[in-house]
Amino acid sequence: MLASTAIITVAGLYLGGLFLLAWVTDQRVAQGAGRFVSSSVSYTLSLAIYCTSWTFFGAVGSAVRSGLEYLTIYIGPTLALMAWWYLLRKLVRITKAQRITSIADFVSARYGKSASLSALITVIAVVVVTPYIALQLKAVAAAYNAVSDHAAPGLGQIGEHNLPGDTGFWVAICMGAFVILFGTRNLGADERHPGVVAAIALESMVKLFSLGAVAFFSLYELNDGVADLFHHALQSPSLQRLYVFREGFETRWIVTTFLSAAAMVCLPRQFQVAVVENSDERHLATASWVFPLYLLLVSLFVIPIAIAGVTRLPEGMNPDLYVLTLPLVYNRDYLVLLAFIGGLSAGTSMVIMASIALSIMISNHLVTPLLLRLPHFREPGTGDFSRTLLLVRRGSIIAILTLGYVYYRTITSSDPLASVGLISFAGVVQFLPALLGGIFWRGATKSGATTGLLIGFAIWTYTLLLPSFALPGTVFFDLLRDGPGGLAFLKPDALFGLSGWDSLVHGLFWSLSFNIAAYIGVSIFSRQSPLEQLQSAIFVGIFERRAANVDSALQRSAHAEDLLRLTQSILGHERAHRIFRDYARRQGRKDDLPIPNPALIAYVERQLASSVGAASARTLVSRIVMGETITVEAVISILDETQQAIRYSRELERKSTELEETAEKLRRANEQLRRLDMMKDDFLSRVSHELRTPMTSIRSFAEILVNTPEVETAQTRRFLQIIQQESERLTRLLDEILDLNRVENDQINWPVVIADAGHIARQAMAAMAGLAKSHGAQLVDALDGTPLPVRVEADRLQQVFINLISNAIRHNDSATPIVWVEGGIAGDGKTVEVRVRDNGPGIDAEERDLLFEKFSRSTTERRKRYGGSGLGLAISRSIVQRLGGRLVLLEGAERGATFAVRLPSA
Repeated sequence: MLASTAIITVAGLYLGGLFLLAWVTDQRVAQGAGRFVSSSVSYTLSLAIYCTSWTFFGAVGSAVRSGLEYLTIYIGPTLALMAWWYLLRKLVRITKAQRITSIADFVSARYGKSASLSALITVIAVVVVTPYIALQLKAVAAAYNAVSDHAAPGLGQIGEHNLPGDTGFWVAICMGAFVILFGTRNLGADERHPGVVAAIALESMVKLFSLGAVAFFSLYELNDGVADLFHHALQSPSLQRLYVFREGFETRWIVTTFLSAAAMVCLPRQFQVAVVENSDERHLATASWVFPLYLLLVSLFVIPIAIAGVTRLPEGMNPDLYVLTLPLVYNRDYLVLLAFIGGLSAGTSMVIMASIALSIMISNHLVTPLLLRLPHFREPGTGDFSRTLLLVRRGSIIAILTLGYVYYRTITSSDPLASVGLISFAGVVQFLPALLGGIFWRGATKSGATTGLLIGFAIWTYTLLLPSFALPGTVFFDLLRDGPGGLAFLKPDALFGLSGWDSLVHGLFWSLSFNIAAYIGVSIFSRQSPLEQLQSAIFVGIFERRAANVDSALQRSAHAEDLLRLTQSILGHERAHRIFRDYARRQGRKDDLPIPNPALIAYVERQLASSVGAASARTLVSRIVMGETITVEAVISILDETQQAIRYSRELERKSTELEETAEKLRRANEQLRRLDMMKDDFLSRVSHELRTPMTSIRSFAEILVNTPEVETAQTRRFLQIIQQESERLTRLLDEILDLNRVENDQINWPVVIADAGHIARQAMAAMAGLAKSHGAQLVDALDGTPLPVRVEADRLQQVFINLISNAIRHNDSATPIVWVEGGIAGDGKTVEVRVRDNGPGIDAEERDLLFEKFSRSTTERRKRYGGSGLGLAISRSIVQRLGGRLVLLEGAERGATFAVRLPSA
């Protein structure tokens, strides 16, 4: 035996370490760290909450009593995880979209957010899970009594002494305090509990390690390896069941495998960790193979412990405690402590998450609807629900553990751990028809789900729960022996004369059969409400539609101030303010109060549902909204299967419209290409003309000079001047073409310096003064004198300004042509802008898109008359882009054109 003080100290330090881990994890996650907690590995380990004290202690006992049947408890979850793509993924997607808080909230939300249905599921869950919590108390208390020097009478048995001396009582007290500290720090029930998940993940590793350590001890210290272990097993007749299937095992195997598979989603705690706590659907893919691997290791560890317990321990030892008694008998105190901590982890993790899940269900679906009827909470925005709900959840935890303790003390003293667990599994399986039917069958109704649950739960209570109360001398014992009123065909273990079956198979068969029959039959002959129809469409088609469909279907109105007050009373001022501020930002509003519309009302309802459940949130919101109706168009659009053809037609119409738009874009692009091709031909024609004209003049005058020696000296000089001018004209044209090509291909290495763009613009104006005078134009210096520093090649920038000023002078047909040169620093302080503006005819709209193309040529008579090669603006744009800026034509002027050169300020 170990000293009780040592056990309590080690257990206290371990639980304190768990709480510290949870607290640190919550703090790191709040700061944006804690990456491991949000990983697929952490999520997978949290699923191992499935392995409770029943698994840690009871699996060995089940193997000793029933042989390989214990494997079904691990095969079932493996099969459930293999179907993650079709089942778990859908549950997670719906839960996130609808802000689901529990399995009761899930089912009630599917069937029209029914408050009565959620309350029914909560009551059933509490009744069904109570034996399971009692199982944890029994296992931990029995483990403590087995190893402590203050053990109760009978190794591993429940003591028959007063309440303060009862181990189970103090275990319940410690677990209750631990759960309250762990699970009721946050109000948002749908918010993930990263600290709790981290603690459960650690406990899962501790369970596996401690069970593996005892298995290793059984293999290599008590035996000489695997071969020696099984050699001893073959010599023990009582162990033949470990490698021989007993007669008629098939039915029992099928039932227990089905129960354990269904428990992965129907147990409130499993729904909490697998669905509500899931942060990423992709984690399900990892869990689908890592968690079965975890279960495989656990199942392998059970066999050596079971064999060593039967062959090495005295007869009469409790097989459920072989994990502890093996190292205890052989004086391995360190291993005893490790095994006790492993069993404590198994029980604590289950009680933590089960209590959290049940307390959320009790507060949201039983207590909150009652509180909403009180005058203090009747008006929207009155009272402080946040504090009240936290107190209710803490009180619920105390009530849950009290019920578990009462069941533990009065009922389960002689039941094996596995039998208690299977009874609970059979109870939660009653949720399965309503759950699966709700996400795969659109025609299921609230009436069908309610009727099926009531009948299935009643038969489960009668055939499986009541027999556990049938102690000699009680009325339940007489009921089990003779049937009600002596009607033998109604006996709980032989209902309707079906006798000779295993009690578990018998009870599950009748309860689930009547449940499914009532669910389907009543659903077929009952009608859905409009809200049920909407919810069924969303749940069944969650991968095809978004929950936002409801926002437009429910036509409701409310004042934003009323919605804010209501949200503050439930979620607190800080969280409510953040919710409304973020929604207002999404609407593009600068204040913190969004525009009230049906979408906002639906959003607020979902936020409230995260704390009080879908049914209670609907009740609260319905008190302040007006005109709650569902449009016929929305119902038809979402629900009517015959509208599929219409949706397909609309999709085709949309695609046809897109094709028409694409065709129009192609037509415009083709037209632009045609115009560019025409301009290219025109450009080549003009270039040919421009080249031919000077070359013809040069050739003609040269021939005159060669063939007419008697030409006078003055005449000869004039002919040579003409030849020189035409040669320069030809050179300029060729230089422009070559210059544009070099600029576009980045073949020029310009020396860039910091210069004043205003000064360069004035130099360009001075160079154009003669041209302005010859055309009768006025050049106006509108630069404000502010330095305009830019990093440029000054000659190139001056070339751009000269080109722009020259164009403004030549193409200005005003009676009094005026050209303004303006400039300054843009509003952002990072851009220098110099503008050349005139009062001429402006640029036609159809020419603007092609203005800077190198083949562009104006269609106006004046521009044709003064048209050059058409390369000036193209060269200018390329130069400005090479300098890191932009050359643009500004719009908005009634007359004239304004070109702007924009360069980064230096």
